[in-house]
Amino acid sequence: MSSDYDFISKLLLIQKSLYQFGGPILVVLGSVSCTLSLIVFTKKNLRKSPCSIYFAAMSISNLVLIYISVLITILQYGYNIVPATYNLPFCRFTVYATFVLDTLSPFYLILASIDRVLITSSNARTRQRSTFRLALTCVIMGTLFWIIVHIHALVFGGIIEEAPNYFICYFQLGAYFMFTGYYTFITQGILVPFLLIMFGLWSIKNIRTMSQRRIAPVVSTTGIAAGNDSHPIQAKDRQLVLILLIDICVYMIFGWMFPIFLIYQQTTQYNVKSPVQSQIEILISTASIFIYFIPTCIGCYTNILVSKTFRNEVKNTLLCK
Repeated sequence: MSSDYDFISKLLLIQKSLYQFGGPILVVLGSVSCTLSLIVFTKKNLRKSPCSIYFAAMSISNLVLIYISVLITILQYGYNIVPATYNLPFCRFTVYATFVLDTLSPFYLILASIDRVLITSSNARTRQRSTFRLALTCVIMGTLFWIIVHIHALVFGGIIEEAPNYFICYFQLGAYFMFTGYYTFITQGILVPFLLIMFGLWSIKNIRTMSQRRIAPVVSTTGIAAGNDSHPIQAKDRQLVLILLIDICVYMIFGWMFPIFLIYQQTTQYNVKSPVQSQIEILISTASIFIYFIPTCIGCYTNILVSKTFRNEVKNTLLCK
């Protein structure tokens, strides 16, 4: 019995240390990342591109997510400060806001992926569909849609006892808890990765096709090179494709663990568990949440690594140019 208690104490210490020391670093890095990204994507050189509208919207949603969901989670697991468990309306608001914001970020990423497919098309009419007005309309209408769709979280969010004398603000247990688990797994774990991979590969295919056409032009019977409706991709658009692809990779690497663990929670929520097993699951849950937050906080730094245009714009921003 004493050994179990010692083991549980060690698990609690690991969980607390992860958020107590790693959490503030995540918030600081994320705040700087989102702020710089928002400034860069709204600068004159990039804001004319429809894709930049999606990246700017994603930066805003990630920044709000950091201070609503990430910060509250850090306070809960790292410092035992859980204000949401003392006020049910505030608890439901945080659950609802997290649900909405967590959906918006990959939604904007998918829209950006579709825009890159359009802009890299060899068909001129298809390229013309990528417009600033369409991007702004999609962002506004899509945001309103997800805000309305997730309104149920304002009703079914609640304060639950995850372990003896351990309360958290989460979804109500039962059918709704199972619904949210499978919903998150299907959307975040299957549908979003599938769409991102599909549109990402589609963009790469378009770029390769256009490059091949420029290398090997079609020659007509008159001996004059025939037009093939190809269109050299501007350096700015190519850089935005690179930014998009790295964002997709980061999302795929860090975003798989939490949805899978949610499914495990659904299938075992009524099982009788020992204190040790319960604490192990809590540790895995908190670790998966921490990992899930990483893409929200490092977008600017990965963009700096892959994009010369983004690096230059960040440099100019820091130098106040």
